[in-house]
Amino acid sequence: QVPLVQSGGGEVQPGGSLRLSCGYSGITLGQFAIGWFRQAPGKERERVSCISVSDGSTNYADSVKGRFIISRDHTKNMVYLQLNSLKPEDTAVYYCAVDPWNSCPLFEEEEFESWGQGTQVTVSS
Repeated sequence: QVPLVQSGGGEVQPGGSLRLSCGYSGITLGQFAIGWFRQAPGKERERVSCISVSDGSTNYADSVKGRFIISRDHTKNMVYLQLNSLKPEDTAVYYCAVDPWNSCPLFEEEEFESWGQGTQVTVSS
């Protein structure tokens, strides 16, 4: 599978919003999920959110639940991550990746592949 293509990100003040996009047009799997991860400086990469492209079921990390919204658009082969009520601790490089096992309930990082190039999100006053 080809790498996913990301766009979006940037710098916002606390409480602001951003939208990240992840294109999966090169993915030829029948059923799969797209996950978002992030890695802050000096920290390990962590799970953020996951969506099954086939049935739209989702999973969120507790740290972003109620603030971030993941969605998909079949017509554009895109998955979006809407980041609302951003906090300084959300600052990180965000990555999307494919789970060919379509197992968002488990959301295990080692199952993911075809990682996007990463996009920086900075929340600062």
